[in-house]
Amino acid sequence: MAALSLYLLLSWVFLLSLFRTGFAEALCHEDESSALMEFKRRINTTDVGQCINPKVHSWSLDGSGDCCSWGGVECDEVTGRVITLDLSSSCLSGTMSPNTTLFRLVHLESLNLAFNSFDFSPIPYGFSNLSRLQYLNLSFSDFSGEIPHDISQLSELISLDLSYNRGELLHLPNMGDFVHNLTGLKKLDLSFVNLSSSLPPILANFSSLTLLGLSSCGLNGELPVSIFQLPNLEVLDVVGNSNLSGFFPKPHWGSPLKYLYLSSTNFSGEIPTSIGNLSLLNELKAGNCYFSGSLPSSMGNLSHLTMLDLPKNNLQGQIPVSFVNLTQLSKLRLYSNNLSGDTLEWIVNLTKLTDLDIADNQLSSGLPSSFENLKQLRILYLSHNKLHGNIPSTLWNLKNLQFLILGSLNLNGTLDANDLFKLKNLEDLRLSHNNISFTKTFINATSSKLAYLHLDSCNLTEFPQFIGYLSKLVVLGLSHNKIQGTIPRWIWNNRKESLYLVDLSNNLLTGFENNQTNLPFPNLKYLDISSNLLKTILPIPPPLVELYNISNNFLFGEIPTSICEVSSLVVLDLSNNALNGKIPPCLGSIGPLTLLNLARNKFHGMIPRVYPNSCTLKMIDLKENRLRGIVPRSLENCRMLEYLNLGDNQINDTFPFWLSKLAYLNIIVLQSNKFHGPIEGHLSQLNFTSLHILDLSNNSFNGKLPSKLLGSCHAMKVIDGQDKLAYMSISPLINITYMIVGVKMTYAMTLMNKGTERKYEKISTILMAIDLSCNKFEGFIPELIGDLKSLRMLNLSHNFLTGSIPPSLANLAVLESLDLSLNNLVGEIPQQLASLTFLEVFDVSHNQLSGPIPRGTQFDTFGSSSFAMNEGLCGSPLPNKCTNGDNTPPPPSSFKVDHEEESLFDLDWKIMLAGTGVGFLVGVVLGNLIIDEKSRWFLHSSKRMAKGWNR
Repeated sequence: MAALSLYLLLSWVFLLSLFRTGFAEALCHEDESSALMEFKRRINTTDVGQCINPKVHSWSLDGSGDCCSWGGVECDEVTGRVITLDLSSSCLSGTMSPNTTLFRLVHLESLNLAFNSFDFSPIPYGFSNLSRLQYLNLSFSDFSGEIPHDISQLSELISLDLSYNRGELLHLPNMGDFVHNLTGLKKLDLSFVNLSSSLPPILANFSSLTLLGLSSCGLNGELPVSIFQLPNLEVLDVVGNSNLSGFFPKPHWGSPLKYLYLSSTNFSGEIPTSIGNLSLLNELKAGNCYFSGSLPSSMGNLSHLTMLDLPKNNLQGQIPVSFVNLTQLSKLRLYSNNLSGDTLEWIVNLTKLTDLDIADNQLSSGLPSSFENLKQLRILYLSHNKLHGNIPSTLWNLKNLQFLILGSLNLNGTLDANDLFKLKNLEDLRLSHNNISFTKTFINATSSKLAYLHLDSCNLTEFPQFIGYLSKLVVLGLSHNKIQGTIPRWIWNNRKESLYLVDLSNNLLTGFENNQTNLPFPNLKYLDISSNLLKTILPIPPPLVELYNISNNFLFGEIPTSICEVSSLVVLDLSNNALNGKIPPCLGSIGPLTLLNLARNKFHGMIPRVYPNSCTLKMIDLKENRLRGIVPRSLENCRMLEYLNLGDNQINDTFPFWLSKLAYLNIIVLQSNKFHGPIEGHLSQLNFTSLHILDLSNNSFNGKLPSKLLGSCHAMKVIDGQDKLAYMSISPLINITYMIVGVKMTYAMTLMNKGTERKYEKISTILMAIDLSCNKFEGFIPELIGDLKSLRMLNLSHNFLTGSIPPSLANLAVLESLDLSLNNLVGEIPQQLASLTFLEVFDVSHNQLSGPIPRGTQFDTFGSSSFAMNEGLCGSPLPNKCTNGDNTPPPPSSFKVDHEEESLFDLDWKIMLAGTGVGFLVGVVLGNLIIDEKSRWFLHSSKRMAKGWNR
């Protein structure tokens, strides 16, 4: 009996194996293999971005024609139907047709087309045919347009990924309606899909969700707190939704979150103690938000945390000592907060750290005495804190260190250069703004990988010798030191090919060794030797230089025409030297040139006349030279021009009315030349829309004041309500090998006010000024000047103006300086001018005015010199009293003035304004905005490396 049972069992197993073998030979169904082959014929297969394996190349009807054996295809073992199609990273390209044959695979449970390129075509409509679909992945495949709504009918979906289709963004008009039927979802990723809406409350009911990816979706409103409390949620990513607000829940927060990404959102509030309940949390990224308060000590309970990224918030208080328990941390980034602490010793226990960035805080301790345990550390950013003392010798034992950023830390002492070269992997060293020096010990540093070296503002008096042995140096920053003498040739040794940026500005350098003026750097893009004591002819910049600044030296001789062979120049600043001769005519033709500054030299002859249609110049400064001739009409081709300063030359021309074609022109300075003739009669259809400053003073213009010109200055008609001061500048980008250097250069100029030169290192965007003084203008002051409501300074002095002072000037509510002196004005000073509460300087002297001087507000602060030589004027501060009394109060002001607005002028009236309320406060504020006359007169460059030089 037992033998019979065994025989029957073996027979059954044998028959079953035959059945399965025979079935396997006929797995593929003809209708499905036909659908797949038709899809292959209609789609392209080319080598695109993430292509790994062109799986469809294995598809063929030759041989067995079994589609279940084709690449990316999986069939059900029982029915033989295609249930999985994975064509991710398969080099697919082209457009998916609306009637794609993939929709005939009605038994599909999983479809993956990720990492292909469908040419930003729409996702085809028809997914509702695939009613059994559980997994759909169309991410990173260059789809665009509206997501077809029939996807929302796939009620069996467990995972839906439409993320990172970056071209013309995918968009979803109504997310709430779309997900309404998808309640079984475990994973939903719509990152970079344009939602432009708030998060639908229904998502709080998706209790199965383990992943919710909604980064950079244009979300707005507030993220419901209940999302944090979903019972199975492990990944929440809403990064890059700048209008999405929210806060951390305080109670009942113990979800299984492992990855929480909130960076670059509008989240705010404190980080609650309850965050310590997230015992499974691996990564927390919430940088560039608005979190405040202190870091709770309960964060020390997050024993699984490998990344803590909270930079650029408003966090303050001590870094909890409990962080010593975060032993799994590999990345800790808390930079740009207001954190404090008097010890960093807890750091040395975090032995798995590879990336530590706590720069830009208020940490006040010394550097940790021991770094030996941090053997995996690659990045160390501690700059811009209040750390002090010496650099501990244990730091040189961190063999994996690649970035060592210790700028602005009050460090001092002498470093042994040999220690630097123990760090064989060190690529970036920043020690700027410390008080350090280096030993002169000879070293062999040929194996060093150091490429970026910043030693700016270190109080160095000589070139550190170890620099001569850095064969891979790309960036060398030694600005704002006290390095004297000539620039030695060895500073360039072994790195002629590698150097891309050199900054030696603001030192005491007198020249080049052996009077070298041909700088041998074939790849150099950025060279700044400004503000030194160089006494030599102009060194020709290297052939690929984009920024060349050698201003504020003692250069002499002519500019050789060979400079125009440097066709990559973006910034050329040769100002404040003693260069002479003619300006090479070819300078205006250098294609990418954005800033041209030749001011304060001894150039003569004509302004270059050739400016092609492709001109990219934004700034031209030729002031204080000896230039003659006319303003070349071809300048109108420089359509991006913002700043034009031709002041203090010998230009003999009429007003260049064609400048109004330059829509971005902010500043025009033609003062102290030989311009002549009328302006008003020659102008029509002017459009100086962007003009902020117009200085035509000290010329020979005549005729009436240019009403049409002034009336076209639309920017002067609107008072800027900005809360913070901003400055006019340009920010050219310089390509430096693996990075881009952003160079912010603020405009600067000299303004005449009441006969005194005032030099402005920065020009605020709210500074509006008109100076037509010292010309031969005649006739009335036009009423329309009262429309220029944002004017801060108006100077019409030293002309032949007649008529009365228009009451409309009282509309200039933020006016700070008004000079109408030395004209032939008659009548009374309008009483309405007493409403100008920002007015610091008022001068109507040497006219024929009469009647009482207005009383109240700023008028009570003006001295008698403001009204001198007007025999008919009476009242304080003049000695002659008015016959009808001089105590009549001014009429009530009908103008609303922002008393908190910062003034832009300091005209040495602080003593006179003492105790006068608003006027005194304005004067004090102004003092901080005016550069001292002994300071550098032109350009203040704020250089910000893309890698944050000394962050």
